[in-house]
Amino acid sequence: MQERIILGIDPGFGRMGFGCIYVAGSTIAPIDYGVISTPSKDAFEDRLLAIATDLHALMVQHKPHVVVIEKLYFAKNSTTAMKVAEARGVAQLMAAQLNIPIVEFTPAQIKKAVTGDGKVGKVALQKMVKQLLDLATIPKPDDAADALAVAITASTKQW
Repeated sequence: MQERIILGIDPGFGRMGFGCIYVAGSTIAPIDYGVISTPSKDAFEDRLLAIATDLHALMVQHKPHVVVIEKLYFAKNSTTAMKVAEARGVAQLMAAQLNIPIVEFTPAQIKKAVTGDGKVGKVALQKMVKQLLDLATIPKPDDAADALAVAITASTKQW
């Protein structure tokens, strides 16, 4: 039975969700989850630096075997998409600096892996995260629940 620690990332620059899980065989247990928040009043480069610092600390603390990042999908706001992509790049850089492999999944792949339906809504996805991790409540804020879903997806795949 292979034991793994998986760190899932829901990219963002105002709030970046993270979810760390322990996997051993069919057992999945939450280790840590939450968000890295940056104040909108701060300069964008300072926000990226804060994300980098916090992600580095999380990766050093939990020593994940893999970092899993949700791929971006934006149909509307290209300005927001570019900033989220930059924050996503910070997450990739932090993992690369620590020699942690990176895996990426699309939102549809995550929904399909966690619920069996690639088009399921956000609430149904969050309810399944709660159930799979045997949590008392749905993780809040939504970014944390989404990051746990990203990590759960990696637990179902070979990488």
